[in-house]
Amino acid sequence: MEWLQKLLLDSDSIAHIVLLYSFVVACGVLLGKMKIFGVSLGVTFVLFVGILVGHWGFTGNREILNFIQDFGLILFVFCIGLQVGPSFFSSFKKGGISMNLIASGVVLLNIAVMLLLYYCFFSPEDLPMMVGVLCGAVTNTPGLGAANEALNQIGYNGPQIANGYACAYPLGVVGIIGATILLRYICSIKLEKEEEQLRQEEEANPHMKPHLMHIEMRNEALNGKTLLEVKEFLGREFVCSRILQNGHVSIPTRDTVFHVGDQLFIVCAEDDADPIIAFVGPQIQVDWEKQDVPMVSRRILITQPKMNGKTLGSLHFSSMYGVNVTRVNRSGMDLFANRNLVLQVGDRLMVVGPQDAVERVAHKMGNSLKRLDHPNILTIFVGIFIGILFGSLPIAFPGIPTPVKLGLAGGPLVVAILIGRFGYKLKLVTYTTMSANLMLREIGLSLFLASVGIKAGETFVQTVVDGDGLLYVGCGFLITVLPILIMGTVARMHYKLNYFTLMGLIAGSTTDPPALAYANQTAGNDAPAVGYSTVYPLAMFLRILTAQVIILLLCN
Repeated sequence: MEWLQKLLLDSDSIAHIVLLYSFVVACGVLLGKMKIFGVSLGVTFVLFVGILVGHWGFTGNREILNFIQDFGLILFVFCIGLQVGPSFFSSFKKGGISMNLIASGVVLLNIAVMLLLYYCFFSPEDLPMMVGVLCGAVTNTPGLGAANEALNQIGYNGPQIANGYACAYPLGVVGIIGATILLRYICSIKLEKEEEQLRQEEEANPHMKPHLMHIEMRNEALNGKTLLEVKEFLGREFVCSRILQNGHVSIPTRDTVFHVGDQLFIVCAEDDADPIIAFVGPQIQVDWEKQDVPMVSRRILITQPKMNGKTLGSLHFSSMYGVNVTRVNRSGMDLFANRNLVLQVGDRLMVVGPQDAVERVAHKMGNSLKRLDHPNILTIFVGIFIGILFGSLPIAFPGIPTPVKLGLAGGPLVVAILIGRFGYKLKLVTYTTMSANLMLREIGLSLFLASVGIKAGETFVQTVVDGDGLLYVGCGFLITVLPILIMGTVARMHYKLNYFTLMGLIAGSTTDPPALAYANQTAGNDAPAVGYSTVYPLAMFLRILTAQVIILLLCN
């Protein structure tokens, strides 16, 4: 049985390390599926299994553990950056500014409450552990990774801060949902009124989503004018995908001349529909089967890398191919086909025109699902390479003895956000399927949590059970609840934020998927998802950055 003993106990054996990680991750993921009062801890249970295994003495080779931990963290934060990058800067536009201010307030208040409790109840050497409690209280694992990496920069040799994270995390999940429910009663919110308010807002402010309509040209002033001239007179973007003139259906180009009585198929932004009808003519019913040239409507997938970053107008679909693009679907959302819209690999174009012309466009765009499923490994590893270089740059601040570095977490995150938003300008294809992104993220997160848990397990009982474990739990709960109640009340009373949107905002500011799931179940509409997606990019960035800054500024 010597082989079995070596497999189970030889910490320098590669087989032992792989076996250890496989056991910890598999058991953690399996246990994470269990729900207690409808709430599950998900993949974070890997951390608790790792602590248990480490406590039993299965500690592995420390150097290998450190490598797997750091590589898992890099993979995790880089994939997060690629996901949030496209929406990171757009989230600061009108309507998102106030929501991001509230989310930033929650982040800063979390830190303020943590520091207040630290100065009241703990000694100076406990600050790193309190940063771990802070990360657990707001259920932010990337922040824990960033804090760990920053501690390595300053040569920290104290207890593993994952112990504080483990103490605060369970009540953090419960506390976020509980505080959201408590806000409803503090602000005397009626769900029926919130639903009615949302309905009225949607009617008053239609989104810039595509609107399809058939109209007849009745304006005498437009008789004999070209499509380009009509657009310039109107001052609004629209696409005329088909025109019925003298019993013949054709695809109009910018030079097509309009006449009174022409019947048009128009696609425009929803809030531009009424002005176009008032300017051109009334809506009608048209039988497009009475056409002499067979017209087809087809969705075409952009998989050709050289199309990445080109604007819709620069491809001249109507003049060069005799087709019109009416809508662009990106990540499940239909966008109006504005000529200035920048196309990306993975977009789906709704193309209208003759069968042979549509086929030519499909060939030009790629339209190969197999090619899209192929992962873009080059972009990922080029980004990681640049991110590590960027994170290793020392930045000197007056009064701080040690230069500040973004590190292995902050550097790849910042670069991934920039690549996700502007990568097409460097001819980098940043598209990955959602399943591929989630797979890489979950693998990276599982490896990181398993590594941290195994290392923390050696001293868990001594640090938590025999030490200040219960105090960490209580402090974590206060760090979770107080900022949400304060900023939630401000958002409701001052900004008059809808409660359903506020629920998503709270989940996004704490980067907590279980809280979003609860919000979606309660609301029954997409308002929580809008709030979550608006603040999540900035909140995630701040959580990771502030965890490092606290360590580098205060623990030095």
